[in-house]
Amino acid sequence: MHRRGLLVILSSPSGAGKSTLARRLMTWDPTLRFSVSATTRQPRQGERDGVEYFFKTRDAFEEMVAAGEMLEHAEVFGNLYGTPKGPVEAAMADGRDTLFDIDWQGGQQIRRSSLASDVVSIFILPPSIADLEQRLRTRAQDSDEVIAGRMEKSMTEISHWGEYDYVIINRDVDAAEAELKTILMAERARANRQPGLNAFVRALNTEFDAR
Repeated sequence: MHRRGLLVILSSPSGAGKSTLARRLMTWDPTLRFSVSATTRQPRQGERDGVEYFFKTRDAFEEMVAAGEMLEHAEVFGNLYGTPKGPVEAAMADGRDTLFDIDWQGGQQIRRSSLASDVVSIFILPPSIADLEQRLRTRAQDSDEVIAGRMEKSMTEISHWGEYDYVIINRDVDAAEAELKTILMAERARANRQPGLNAFVRALNTEFDAR
């Protein structure tokens, strides 16, 4: 039974673990398509264009927005981020779910778009603010100044948890991963997401009539 693909949104404050959980979910189900965002920020060491992000100049990014080629976009810490629309729509039509690792602003735009009925949104919370800061420092990717900015912004990010369908507190990454899998399997099994169910049940009834 062919179904339309889902848009699975993962959001959290920086350091709460959404990227780690996204990678684990992709390993568990290789049919998931990861949405590669476009950004105007500079690549970090080891990042490749078209893999982690599509790295764009600000002018090129703004041209894509003006042409309606972005499903969502936002400015975060002075850089633009957004989701190219074409690959997402192609995956949906092919019955493939797309996983989004985006902030609350991007999630909000997608939930308000024409694709809203296909969205499953999940917010990841840290067990504590102290734990959140420790995770940011442990990964050693940002300066003290950037970490301070991320911590300051985390209060605003966390305040949007109530806009999401599901909330997971990431006390333990294995337990959080198990919750994510359960949510995805349940959403895929919803009756309104299985367009072939009516025909399938009619076939079952035909078997009853033939007995």
